[in-house]
Amino acid sequence: MATTSILGASFNADESRILFSSNASGIFNAYTLPVEGGTPEPLTCSTTDSTFSVSFFPHDDRVLITRDQGGDENYHLFLLAPDGIEKDLTPGDGLKAQFMGWRPDGSAFFVASNERDPRFFDLYRYDAHTYARTLIYTNEQGFDLGPISRDERWIALNRVNTTSDSDIYLFDVARQEIKHLTPHDGSISFHAETFGPASRKLFFLTNEGSEFKRLCAYDLFSGAVTDHESADWDIINTYFSKDGRFRVTGINQDGSIVIRVVEVMEVVEVVGEEGEKPVKLPAFPEGEIRGVVFSQNSSRMAFYLNGDRSPDNLFVHDFNTGQFKQLTQSLSKEIDSSDLVEAQVVRFRSFDGTVIPSIYYKPHEASTANKVPAIVYVHGGPGGQTMRGYNAQIQYLVNHGYAVLGINNRGSSGYGKTFFTAANRKHGREPLWDCIEAKTYLASLGYIDHERIGIMGASYGGYMTLSALAFRPEAFKVGVDIFGVSNWLRTLESIPLYWESVRKAIYDEIGDPVNDIDILVATSPLFHAKEIRKPLMVIQGANDPRVIKAESDEIVEAVRKHNIPVEYIVFPDEGHSFTKKKNQIVANRRILEFLDKYLKGRRRAERRKTSDTG
Repeated sequence: MATTSILGASFNADESRILFSSNASGIFNAYTLPVEGGTPEPLTCSTTDSTFSVSFFPHDDRVLITRDQGGDENYHLFLLAPDGIEKDLTPGDGLKAQFMGWRPDGSAFFVASNERDPRFFDLYRYDAHTYARTLIYTNEQGFDLGPISRDERWIALNRVNTTSDSDIYLFDVARQEIKHLTPHDGSISFHAETFGPASRKLFFLTNEGSEFKRLCAYDLFSGAVTDHESADWDIINTYFSKDGRFRVTGINQDGSIVIRVVEVMEVVEVVGEEGEKPVKLPAFPEGEIRGVVFSQNSSRMAFYLNGDRSPDNLFVHDFNTGQFKQLTQSLSKEIDSSDLVEAQVVRFRSFDGTVIPSIYYKPHEASTANKVPAIVYVHGGPGGQTMRGYNAQIQYLVNHGYAVLGINNRGSSGYGKTFFTAANRKHGREPLWDCIEAKTYLASLGYIDHERIGIMGASYGGYMTLSALAFRPEAFKVGVDIFGVSNWLRTLESIPLYWESVRKAIYDEIGDPVNDIDILVATSPLFHAKEIRKPLMVIQGANDPRVIKAESDEIVEAVRKHNIPVEYIVFPDEGHSFTKKKNQIVANRRILEFLDKYLKGRRRAERRKTSDTG
């Protein structure tokens, strides 16, 4: 837990420094670093609410930052002047605001805000000098705001119909007209990603006619649609550098992120057309490239490298010299990376033959002569995904002798639309049964103690933990629920107002709290708490806007009535995740103590290579 978490990157005007976020102080703040390396300089010093960097202003050292209050997720956008004075650019109570990008010449920037109607986000343009703002799109139809073309003529709008069916609309700013670009039959995903540098094309993702999402281009003048890029897995995003010279594509490849970078080459013979050629990057250290960001003139590229045994570290590559430099060292100096473990991608067949992909971590000391306990680790979502990469919590548990299987049960992202939709309206049943089969898979390994297998997860993973203990009480020895749903009826009725654009899709996947009461009662662990017979740990953020505190309060009370051991921890300054290192340390130490007591029991690991804060 002493590992430093860092994220984000933005070059300043003369490309001498990079802006990013770090929790080195114990809570996220904004920092800058020289591109040639050096000591991070804090720009903010918050000790209460996490502060995240957004962007340098394109022509000077002013900075945009964002923060909420106590994890309530009502983020505001702030101006941070070079003298350290802050100004809230989105003042007001109960609103949520988000930075949406810069005008190409840097004279203005765009902000989404739900201040007019708490359900929907409108789009504003802010003058970069006076901060005067202009409303450029009033969102009265509940769209999700998409990219803005560089000439500001077009705004792409996304509409989620269900979790597997979506549409793209195009708003003509000059004419104040909306056009539906993707009329279709059946469940097909369409999502606007970015406009081309010349504002002639809209690039979007779709899985029309295939299991996986590919990149297509819509010609804004002719209406022609062409396939632009594909892979054997889902393309998850694409975007251009500020000057349009480079385009980056992210691919979700079997639980890993693969990045492609191409250089855009204008084809003179056909006006407005562009060709692309792959960019040959140097041999970086082992790991996955993430978060690629270019300087104003694309002479430098900032990015993160992440591996199973190495957390995110910030790098800068100079295209002019061909050299790159690592700027940060995030892993605690007290940790020997060789004591950590590489993840394995494993697969097993579930009860009905469905192949379930998973990310597996095996302790170094595990052997047939030294059988270890194991944990089925369930991701959030429902449609999330456990992926490879550094996970401090998992490595902490593995280092203390627990095998961890990060299951991607049916309904998880990344493995095609058939697999993704296989869990719809089946939560608490088939996806849970995949977790039961995961226990069977673990027990089949010669070095796992089949009598000491538990289950844990956060958010939807917390729901799955409660479901396992309530609906299959014989399966797991213990459960750890972090921010988990216990009562679907209440959760679906109390989702934040600004989720209005996806409310119907959530109801379609989980159930309607008015029309599907019987289904939701049947799949809500709270109404079956008397069946829970195994030790349970529950962790909750008091300010959680998604899974409110009552969800945890009531399941804890209900289980304790039957004299089952329950440990309950509430963090008064957290929401639906951990943003403060001190809370992460406390929570994970308590989780380990709980597992050692109720899952590992007296048969403790012989070696502990790191301290409890390692």
